Amino acid sequence: MKVKRHAKILDIIRAHPVNTQEELLTRLNESGFQVTQATISRDIKELRLIKSLDGDGNYHYSTVQQESENISTKFHSFFAETVTNIDYAGNIVVVKCLSGMASAVCAALDALNRPNIVGTISGDDTFICIMRDENNSIDLVTELKKMLR
Repeated sequence: MKVKRHAKILDIIRAHPVNTQEELLTRLNESGFQVTQATISRDIKELRLIKSLDGDGNYHYSTVQQESENISTKFHSFFAETVTNIDYAGNIVVVKCLSGMASAVCAALDALNRPNIVGTISGDDTFICIMRDENNSIDLVTELKKMLR
């Protein structure tokens, strides 16, 4: 029963913006799952649901995966608007940005948790990514330059 309920919760939050536990409880009850608020609270914890801010300024439940997809989409747009040049030297990728924007772009890239980036360092208009090796640098530069087009 728990597995079915968890699947239904995921279906509900993907189909509807659910803002509160009470709203989730109502939707589950309407779907034939008679549960308590305490059960909903445990389910939210077990499913690792988070509250995300949508474009209208409202918070709603989502999965970590959904939030990662949102971060990725926002990053692409933000990146294209603020980055002016990308190059590499060995295992270091250098990204030039509009003045004052490097820290924000760097933080957004960090949020994507790319496994081949060992670390980043940011200044005012430039940040660097230390990569595992030169091939990773080439791959990252190629991918980032595609976002500029």
